[in-house]
Amino acid sequence: MSNVIHLAFPSRSEQRAARYAALLDTFANHRRDTDDVFWLKENAEILNILECTGQDVAPEALSVYRGFYDTIEERLEFFPQYYRFLLSICLDLETLGLGGGKGRALAQWVADQGLIEAELSDLQRGEATRLMTRVGVSHGQDVTLINDRLSRFVSRPTTFSVPNKKAAYELTHIAFYLSEYGRRDPDLGSEAEQSLKFTGTLAFLDCNWDLLAEVLVAMRYCGLTPPAEWQDAIAHVAAAFAVAEGDDAVRQDDYHAYLVCNWALSTSGGAPFQARLTPGPVSFHSQHDHPAPLRELSEVIYGLNTRRSSDWQLMRDYVCENVSPDSADILIRAEAACDCFGDFFAGFARTGMRSGRAEAARA
Repeated sequence: MSNVIHLAFPSRSEQRAARYAALLDTFANHRRDTDDVFWLKENAEILNILECTGQDVAPEALSVYRGFYDTIEERLEFFPQYYRFLLSICLDLETLGLGGGKGRALAQWVADQGLIEAELSDLQRGEATRLMTRVGVSHGQDVTLINDRLSRFVSRPTTFSVPNKKAAYELTHIAFYLSEYGRRDPDLGSEAEQSLKFTGTLAFLDCNWDLLAEVLVAMRYCGLTPPAEWQDAIAHVAAAFAVAEGDDAVRQDDYHAYLVCNWALSTSGGAPFQARLTPGPVSFHSQHDHPAPLRELSEVIYGLNTRRSSDWQLMRDYVCENVSPDSADILIRAEAACDCFGDFFAGFARTGMRSGRAEAARA
């Protein structure tokens, strides 16, 4: 009688745990030194994504941060300018299951030192107060005034109908902050919804997958359903990432796009971070390349000068005939994905000053 051999395969949860362990080991140990501010940035980002999407991370995966966590008070004392990174990492580690109790003491020290007073940005002040509020520490800021100003900023869609990456990323991060990273409805209103759609349209036309992924997350956190065209694009981008390992790994890579594309995948119910990573240096590279029609579109529109119109229906055929076929295809897909594309184009065309001069002349 022959022996029966039972093959044991890792369960899905075991596979997921192994992927998260490899991912955290990569960012904690093999990309940058812990004294590098970019180490703080990268690790704050990956831990925040895992925490706010409610991922179950095994204690052994978090153990790569034990040495950092044990010395975090000394780091905060010497590097107070990086307090938001340090406090965020500490709180997320504690929420995910590593250590406990340090976060509140760190937040209280930040409050006692008045570090929030060094912030120039409402968004940075808001993010700092959110971190402190997580552990019940009083921050001395009028959050209502901060939130009102941020709400007014995101409720001006015309700001987001023209290329402005700084404003675009401010928009998505304000949506993250006001929604408490998906924990509450920020109730931003239809103008902010249009701002997100305009920003997503520009990102799609520019093939800026990093920004488009952030828009998808922001829309989900605001209770909105992103266009299927955008979701499909980000799913393809996430699946197509290449990983360079060992001597082939480079310092400058597409790590942020990798993180936020997988973040967007997670918020839409997909399975994030499927790449298999081996111990050692790793870099991430987007392989989803498309011709980006945004520059072509801008050049065609600008070249029309006084013949330029803000009416998309009047301009549609001319524009599509004067950009490359690939760009025209993406442009038509962008139009179909955005239910307010005509309003977007009216701002993108930038004919307002001409209209004002015409009215002045008639007067």
